[in-house]
Amino acid sequence: MAAREARGRQHQIDSEPPCRREIPGGGGKRTDGLGQHLSRLRSRSGIVTGMRLFDRKLIIERRKRAIASGPATFLLERVAADLVERLSAVKRRFPLALDLATPGEAVTRALAQSGQVDSVVVAEPLAKLRPAGLRVAADEEALPFANEALDLVVSALALQWTNDLPGALIQVRRALKPDGLFLAALVGGDSLNELRDTLAAAEAEVDGGVSPRVAPFIDVRSLGGLLQRAGFALPVADVERLTLRYGRLADLFRDLRRMGATNALIERRRAPLRRATLARAAAIYGERFADPDGRLRATFEILWLSGWAPHESQQQPLKPGSAKMRLADALGTRERPAGEKAGS
Repeated sequence: MAAREARGRQHQIDSEPPCRREIPGGGGKRTDGLGQHLSRLRSRSGIVTGMRLFDRKLIIERRKRAIASGPATFLLERVAADLVERLSAVKRRFPLALDLATPGEAVTRALAQSGQVDSVVVAEPLAKLRPAGLRVAADEEALPFANEALDLVVSALALQWTNDLPGALIQVRRALKPDGLFLAALVGGDSLNELRDTLAAAEAEVDGGVSPRVAPFIDVRSLGGLLQRAGFALPVADVERLTLRYGRLADLFRDLRRMGATNALIERRRAPLRRATLARAAAIYGERFADPDGRLRATFEILWLSGWAPHESQQQPLKPGSAKMRLADALGTRERPAGEKAGS
């Protein structure tokens, strides 16, 4: 267990070992049930359909507000350290890297100190608020870079707010030089499932209906499929599950505001939660998701993805029928005709 401190309040973060998945082949509307409402925002694969899900202008405004009030960066700093550790397993240098849409300076700073990157370009909507350096005010859904211009593209805790994630991944792959690397982390899976369930239960009980308060997140299986569709070679996706613990539900809300990560769904309900609903939510959260010491659990699943721009030097899958040895010979067993029983 690691303890991290932000603004005088301690965050306890329990982490589980990453589960890696190598991809084969390389006033919002109210409803009677939140599940029915969110089902319209997702396809069966877990990938958001072609509709716009997030209010991008609102996300930028929320981030500006978080910067002005003093951002909560403890989670981003952890991810930045993990990103550089993963990058260290790649034994090569990257002349030109892009830090794509990452909020704050943690990743840019970590790359500069890694010894593996010569120059880092920052591309994000609020680039003008960054310290002087190579920076471009850009949206991850409309990259301004030429094809085959970059050696490395990284992103941390940003792509979960992208309306067109498949399109963004395709643009990243095109901007990479052949054999260039893409490495990113985003919030996904069962993140904030405790908060989602609690708010839905409290709102249904007090207000008689449910509105979307926590965004639906992509899962690791769907993310792996997107890497393949975007044309990346040797794609890998894995998930790290973190559990943060809070003394009060209000502390979790405060951190989400200071991360610029509060509700930005286009179909959100514009009216804030009523005081009675918030009080009931705090009670339900404590009943369902408190540890024996009374502290409240909040889950964050960090989905990691990596892929390479295709290059002829990379390992290629064998063509069907090109094997030099039968499977039975390799296993030291006798090949039996179809229908023959073992031992006969």
